[in-house]
Amino acid sequence: MGSETIVLLSSREIEKMRQAGRLAVQLLNYLEPMIKPGVSTLELNDEAESWTQEHGARSAPLGYHGFPKSICTSVNEVICHGIPNAKQILKDGDIINVDVTPILDGYYGDVSRTFFVGTPSAIAQKLVEVTEECLRRGIEAVKPDGRVGDIGAAIQEYAEAQGFSVVRDFVGHGVNTVFHTAPQIPHYGKRGKGKRLRPGMVFTIEPMINEGTWEAKVLEDGWTAITKDQKLSAQFEHTVAVTETGVEILTLAD
Repeated sequence: MGSETIVLLSSREIEKMRQAGRLAVQLLNYLEPMIKPGVSTLELNDEAESWTQEHGARSAPLGYHGFPKSICTSVNEVICHGIPNAKQILKDGDIINVDVTPILDGYYGDVSRTFFVGTPSAIAQKLVEVTEECLRRGIEAVKPDGRVGDIGAAIQEYAEAQGFSVVRDFVGHGVNTVFHTAPQIPHYGKRGKGKRLRPGMVFTIEPMINEGTWEAKVLEDGWTAITKDQKLSAQFEHTVAVTETGVEILTLAD
């Protein structure tokens, strides 16, 4: 996971992160109308790759530790790191997390959302709504002199109260001109524990919330992580900066 030193970004660097983050969310918004029954995850990938290039950026996942594609497409029981492919055709009732990270001017914009394909089941709808609320609560817990554990506690308390579980195996992470660096941001934890939050810290909060057990297993491709019980998983992600007064979301559209 990169170095253990937490880098504090200057206002100039945070502006670069803002630009990369804006591009990332524009890419997600561009892909959203394509997400419907009959479309393959490879088509989403190829669209994302050409759009990213047209906007003067490059796709961070492509070739990252050997990852073969430009975005991650995680459908239904896939928690994260799903590899787009031609055989995977979206069908009515699926849920899909699309995770994009364009690199603009050397800075990484990392964002993801879970989308409904057609009409979701009641449980899928609830899971996705709860996961988005988990992200909102996690972000709300960020403030200078707070702790990393405050973020995880806010997410875990809400998810478990709604009858869902929080993935332990994958966490949020520091991000700047490096894709994954310190600090790690678990989506479970205890208030008042963990590293202290300081202005200039930039990291992702990306809760992965499961319908059933929190336990995961990684498939033979070495990337695709699925729920151990093969029940649904949803995820939402923003990149945030700790400010002097609270928190700023860096992955917002204009």
